[in-house]
Amino acid sequence: MPTPDGASGSSFGGRVNVIELRNVRAAYGKIEVLHGIDLVLPAGMVLAMLGPNGAGKSTTLKVVSGLLPLSEGCFHVLGRHVNGVAPDALARAGVCTIPEGRAVFPNLSVTENLRMMTHTGTARSAVEERAFSRFPRLAERRRQLAGTLSGGEQQMLAMARALSSEPAVLLLDEISMGLAPLVVDELYDVVAQVASEGVAILLTEQFARAALKVADSVALMSQGRILVSCAPADLPEDLAAHYLGGLGEVGADQEQEVRV
Repeated sequence: MPTPDGASGSSFGGRVNVIELRNVRAAYGKIEVLHGIDLVLPAGMVLAMLGPNGAGKSTTLKVVSGLLPLSEGCFHVLGRHVNGVAPDALARAGVCTIPEGRAVFPNLSVTENLRMMTHTGTARSAVEERAFSRFPRLAERRRQLAGTLSGGEQQMLAMARALSSEPAVLLLDEISMGLAPLVVDELYDVVAQVASEGVAILLTEQFARAALKVADSVALMSQGRILVSCAPADLPEDLAAHYLGGLGEVGADQEQEVRV
């Protein structure tokens, strides 16, 4: 897969690395909140960042989306050095963010929300076809104002809009916030499907169970540092118990939700 400037990206296990963070530090003013983190996210992989509030998860997403500049370290997208690149340029390079809060236009209909994505040059028919084939419920609500949709339907609309741009990497910040478990499972089924199509996915999640069902890799964060990065099944039980409240068999389909 070519990089935005035509160079070849580095690879991991035969897959192109879409996102690479090397010794990244970031700060709000004089307060440093990321203290030298390293992340590698290949194409088609789901990486879940878990940890307590204030661990640095959302800050990491801001760095990757270009909303917060690095104070030190290296940031690469598809092999290209992108330190200091503006968010709109990163978006054009394939970095797409779905922020916490389901950012939809409440006074526009479902189809009007989708139409906003045609500014990238994609035909309206193609945008709607992708959205409605992936989320049939949105087709049923196509003329309904987005603000009157359920929370789960609004999240589906936010994801449909994002995926219409055919991103290289999708950044998901707490997509389960305020949603019923069945709806969360439905959304994560879509996440797994999108990853299977080759899109890299970096997500934060307050419910560890939901994220671990689809994650290929977990980065456990605390106080701006990554304590361990591994497969979900390899997450040390002592760290899971201390930072996530205990998960039992990590990756198992458990009844209770574990807040992260």
